[in-house]
Amino acid sequence: MIIILFIDASRGLSHGKSVRPIYLGQPAIVILSDRPGSEVSRPRVVFSIEGVGDATGEFHRFASPRTADAILRQVPIGGRIVRYGEEVYFQISVKAPSENPRTSIEVGGIAYWPMGSAVCVFYGPTKPYSPVNRLGKITQGLELFRNVKEGTIVTIRKG
Repeated sequence: MIIILFIDASRGLSHGKSVRPIYLGQPAIVILSDRPGSEVSRPRVVFSIEGVGDATGEFHRFASPRTADAILRQVPIGGRIVRYGEEVYFQISVKAPSENPRTSIEVGGIAYWPMGSAVCVFYGPTKPYSPVNRLGKITQGLELFRNVKEGTIVTIRKG
């Protein structure tokens, strides 16, 4: 999706935006992004599991936008896997507060656990230990998390 903004050429852009419109007469057309909307609101991520393989997923920015952005600014980022029920989690250096907290996450869900500063992947029906910030979902390779050993290194990078 391309975002197009129609403006009155005599007024320009407000809110201090530093975008130079292309004047084609009135109204002017300003293209703010040439990236598809899905790449902005649902950026792809890859979980590289050492010695196992890669799982792909997507962050849903609308679910916990501040948390998702904080993590995406730090990628590649990772840690050592810990198992909890049918969930794996790994501590990361990002410290984010509770944001739209949830006490349940769907199978395949990706979440951030504020209490443990950790990213969680739910590969089976497991209730989080405490409320989490929903981040998105795994779209390919969810089965890789089922048999991964505790202590295995996992890294998140942009897909």
